[in-house]
Amino acid sequence: MHDVRSVRAPSMLRLAAASLVGTAIEFYDFFVYGTAAALVLGPLFFPTFSPLAGTLAAFATFGVGFVARPLGSVLFGHIGDRRGRRPVLVASLLLTGAATVAVGCVPTYDTLGAAAPALLLVLRFLQGLGLGGEWGGAVLLTAEHAPAERRGLWSSFPQMGPSLGFVLANGVMLVLSAALSDAQFAEWGWRVPFWVSGVLAAAGLWLRGSLTESPRFLEVRDHSRAPIVEVVRHHWRLVLLTAGGLAVGYAVFYAVTTWALAYGVERLGVSRTVMLACIMAAVVVKGCLTPVVALLGDRYGRRPLCLAGCAGAALWMFPMIALLSTGQPLLMFLGFLVALLTFITMFAVIAAYLPELYEPRVRCTGAAVGYNLGGVLGGALTPIVATAVAEGERVPWGVAAYLTGVALLSLGCFALLPETRPVPRLAVSAVTE
Repeated sequence: MHDVRSVRAPSMLRLAAASLVGTAIEFYDFFVYGTAAALVLGPLFFPTFSPLAGTLAAFATFGVGFVARPLGSVLFGHIGDRRGRRPVLVASLLLTGAATVAVGCVPTYDTLGAAAPALLLVLRFLQGLGLGGEWGGAVLLTAEHAPAERRGLWSSFPQMGPSLGFVLANGVMLVLSAALSDAQFAEWGWRVPFWVSGVLAAAGLWLRGSLTESPRFLEVRDHSRAPIVEVVRHHWRLVLLTAGGLAVGYAVFYAVTTWALAYGVERLGVSRTVMLACIMAAVVVKGCLTPVVALLGDRYGRRPLCLAGCAGAALWMFPMIALLSTGQPLLMFLGFLVALLTFITMFAVIAAYLPELYEPRVRCTGAAVGYNLGGVLGGALTPIVATAVAEGERVPWGVAAYLTGVALLSLGCFALLPETRPVPRLAVSAVTE
């Protein structure tokens, strides 16, 4: 049995920084695949397809990572609820890093034939499996150490990880895209960002090695024997509502960072460098504002900000598509920026909100499953649906309609969830009370 009194309170800044860096590395791995799928994987691994079909096939392998994420949340959530949050951080980072490096080594279709896309599919699945465990471990370790009145702020550090990971992934792609010819980039340049992952993963493992276990986990005397069974039996409604609520955030983010990138390059004729620069600039601003929004969540509540983000997304999707269709860098940047600000209005507070909804004995599994199921609903389908819907249209209003519909669905889900702030301790799920 654990003695909570022997646990020394860690430096919140050091803990938050370690969670941020590790999450950034894992999302770097995840995003670099999405960028490669939008730019080069179609012709390299599906050369017998038409350009549109090749892009759809590449996005399908991209989507497999999202399908794997809930499975990863079940696997690593079980470890997190039974053995602790800290082991999850190490194991998930190791798995995702190894799979990403391996993607950079897979021969193309010209060398291996059908085995090449099959290997790509397997490695993408392993990436998603690792990332499915990462979020729960990183967020809970930070949230369960943080003081209740500033839990939103400290929990927002892991939420900045996706922005940093995206900028790193696309920054490397941008440099290579500008420095290499199209032939060089297609031949070997696209592989370099995947190989870089090995160095980043090693650094992340070193940084996370000194973290201490969550005090809230150590306080639990009766750990669940089968966390996923308990979550399905007693918290299924909460899981479905959080997944539906988060769907719009994923849909908006991947519409901007993945589908819009492919659409701008292939349909609008905008250079790869310009599209990456516009998207990256919007992501940087979004990342910098994350802790500011989180502070608002500590003051005014989690649920009001989630509702505001959903409403903003519903109102902005048609203007964003109109601005994207101009092909003008500044207008595209404006469209992307406002869209990502609606996204972060929700996701800056989610890292505090989801853990507060679940009791400690199943928190790692419940929060992670809800979070990653939202990724399947919003992230896996959006690039595929948007690419298909945009075909043949001068201005892809169908994409705007789809995203608006997802936003309204998420708005309804958040409206049915309770508020959790302020709380002196992480609360037992209000849904089951």
